[in-house]
Amino acid sequence: MSRLEQTSPDHGARPPLVAECDAVVVGAGFGGLYAIYRLRELGLKVIGIEAASDVGGTWYWNRYPGARCDIPSLFYSYTWSEELRQEWRWSEKYAAQPEILSYAQHVVDRFELRSLIRFDTRVTSADWDEAGESWTVRTDRGDCIVASICVMATGNLSVPNKPKLPGLERFGGPVYHTGQWPHEEVDFSGLRVAVIGTGSSGVQTIPMVAKAASRLTVFQRTPNYSVPARNAPLSDTDIAAAEPLIAKYRESLETPEFGRVPANAFDAAVPDRDVQWARYEQLWEQGGGGILTAFPNILTDEAVNDVACDFVRDKIRGIVNDAATAEALSPKNYPLGVKRICIDTGYFATYNLPHVELVDLRTEPLTAVTETGLETATRSFVVDALVLATGYDAMTGALAAMQIRGRDGATLNEAWAGGPSAYLGLMVSGFPNLFVVTGPGSPSVIGNVIHACENHVEWIAACLDSMRANGQTRIEPDRDAERAWMAHVADAASRTLYPKANSWYQGANIAGKPRVFMPYVGQGYRHRIAQIAQRGYEGFELR
Repeated sequence: MSRLEQTSPDHGARPPLVAECDAVVVGAGFGGLYAIYRLRELGLKVIGIEAASDVGGTWYWNRYPGARCDIPSLFYSYTWSEELRQEWRWSEKYAAQPEILSYAQHVVDRFELRSLIRFDTRVTSADWDEAGESWTVRTDRGDCIVASICVMATGNLSVPNKPKLPGLERFGGPVYHTGQWPHEEVDFSGLRVAVIGTGSSGVQTIPMVAKAASRLTVFQRTPNYSVPARNAPLSDTDIAAAEPLIAKYRESLETPEFGRVPANAFDAAVPDRDVQWARYEQLWEQGGGGILTAFPNILTDEAVNDVACDFVRDKIRGIVNDAATAEALSPKNYPLGVKRICIDTGYFATYNLPHVELVDLRTEPLTAVTETGLETATRSFVVDALVLATGYDAMTGALAAMQIRGRDGATLNEAWAGGPSAYLGLMVSGFPNLFVVTGPGSPSVIGNVIHACENHVEWIAACLDSMRANGQTRIEPDRDAERAWMAHVADAASRTLYPKANSWYQGANIAGKPRVFMPYVGQGYRHRIAQIAQRGYEGFELR
């Protein structure tokens, strides 16, 4: 019976690896795979380490019903190989988890990367040796690997947030977490199921579970804005029509203007309400997250955002038959888009089914898990299976789980005791030759994370190539430059509506986690870090 504590299958005992190499890459998701490829192409000896039994990162673990990308598949793909892009055929507008995992598996095999990766292996520590200018990486399999360079491609959404629910250990039925879903099929047919959480994974899971369960009870703490995906199969005509858009998008990636919040957002005029409403209606019918691009100031001007919020709430009321349920499902205390917007297929309509019930934890708090179900302040619910759709310890969780010791034995957790800090989201002062792919202080989770990974890996590879050409063996960010960058990250966020939500962008979903707005939401990030490299890696100390 599948339980919450499930881990990846064990491929059996193997002798510990004791080795030296040029670079260790931790993680074999889309960032890690590309890092392994690019560093190998530089002629470096690379060893990859992956906790799972196969590649894919998030898409290896997130096998829950309904799991799929929230960015169109044709854009949720690598750009670094035109041959790869042309040979891979996506079947749907928004690809499902099995297809995305197959894509990752195709990449690792096509480019012959699998032999470089140690699977079923979890890094436990990484220690910097000042005299040897190297990292010693140890794992739970007894491996000891010494490398000049350590690249942490551990992912932004890779450590499940497992809530401390009183009595959870007593529950007699299976407990599943969306971020650690079993590899075998889970059959909810005829079962009474409870789902806790209505973030992105919950929004995708709930309609699928409702199709099989005899009774589904959804426990919601915070309602989320969600828009329809309008998912559909991709025809040859669709793919051909998208080619000019893809080309235009790829060109835009390198422009100074490319970024999450346009520069003119702060002084743009507020369109007439009817104009806004018509535009939102058009984008709603089109499907997907385009509503966030409707107007340049939708994430900076509360008056514009308020109309968007009213529009989505009006849609919810039009879909959900029960007025009280529609009210509970309607977000009211934060702007649209300042938490990652959900893209759904039939989510709100699911609550019209007679066997589906919503429990609003704001008015009816959850008090305990029992042997047979859940209790709130006013009622008891008997359930056969429990699904936790409670998200992740985002951006920093995987790094925090390792003992990473830099100069003078200081740990990364100590350095981040007041909140995560990284220069450009790429490196941390006090931790030489340690690169972080899509770390705090980078755009990463705000946009298309595959292309954010590509950008970081290409920057890292170019940096290492430059260091080699100049006879340099060590790079570390200047502490003042790092502080200035994080101040800029905070300032960029403060100029938007993002801080108005208690989101995982600032660690609000994890008890005790310092509140720091982690993603960079300013404009021109890619152009900025390219300029820093062109200026001799300004803000870094190299020798």
